[in-house]
Amino acid sequence: MEVLWENIVISVLAFALLYVLLNKFAFGKLFDIMEKRRELVVGQLDEASRTREQAHAYVEEQKQALNQARQEAHDIIERSRQTGNKQAEQIVDLAKEEAERIKVDAARDIESEKNKAVAELRSEIGSVSVQIASKLLEREVSSDNAQEELVNQYLKEVGGRP
Repeated sequence: MEVLWENIVISVLAFALLYVLLNKFAFGKLFDIMEKRRELVVGQLDEASRTREQAHAYVEEQKQALNQARQEAHDIIERSRQTGNKQAEQIVDLAKEEAERIKVDAARDIESEKNKAVAELRSEIGSVSVQIASKLLEREVSSDNAQEELVNQYLKEVGGRP
């Protein structure tokens, strides 16, 4: 095979001319586009990195807010429990006071009724004594046994001894 030097020279000259034309008209614009694309990609990577950091910070804020909300809920529940216990104790104390008041009132009523009954009994005993005395005076009893039987009979009527 024979090498044609003319073809090689023409090819090299065509390649050089093509390189010069491409360098003047195409490579500059192509390299500018590629540089802009590289800057765009770098900018997007930086933006993605900032966004990832912001998202991580936001997640941490949300975790802290959630923990704070849980703590506040726990505190509210604890305060409610304490308030409920205090109210229960107050209700029990009020019930005890009311029971004591009712007990005192009942004791006072019982004492009053007892005093009324004693007064009534004394009044009745007085009237019965007067009746006994009047019957004794009406009757003339000569023996002591007869007087004792009369007293026993009246005591039975009044509810005394047998």
